Amino acid sequence: MRIFDGLTDLADSEGEDLGAGDWIAVDQERIDAFADVTGDHQWIHVDPDRAASGPFGRTVAHGYLTLSLLAELTTRLYRVDNVSFAVNYGLDRVRFVTPVLEGSRIRATARLAEAARLDAAVQVRLESTIEIEGSRRPAAVVTSLARYIV
Repeated sequence: MRIFDGLTDLADSEGEDLGAGDWIAVDQERIDAFADVTGDHQWIHVDPDRAASGPFGRTVAHGYLTLSLLAELTTRLYRVDNVSFAVNYGLDRVRFVTPVLEGSRIRATARLAEAARLDAAVQVRLESTIEIEGSRRPAAVVTSLARYIV
């Protein structure tokens, strides 16, 4: 894990490859919990019996579940010390490339594409790839923005 020592260290690290994080499991329990929170109970996500004869052969994670896991996945890649807090500032690009099948494990790789100094803050543009263990194609590619504030 890369630990940045405050805003100056973060800003000076623009372009740095943050490597790959640890794998996390995407099991049916997680998929069902996401369905309950979002109200998206489409059968390809929550009905293992029906999904077995569907296009993927089993249930798949919601694309937005995969995207929401980026927060957890990137905390396994880096952290910024000596700041008061961080906020998600938005997304510039999201592509869901490959469905995440139930029982898969995913992880993130990322690059600190940009680190712009602002008043008492640094805004970063993170280019992330969410990988699926054993797959040549990623689950998603995401360009996200976050602000770290003193």
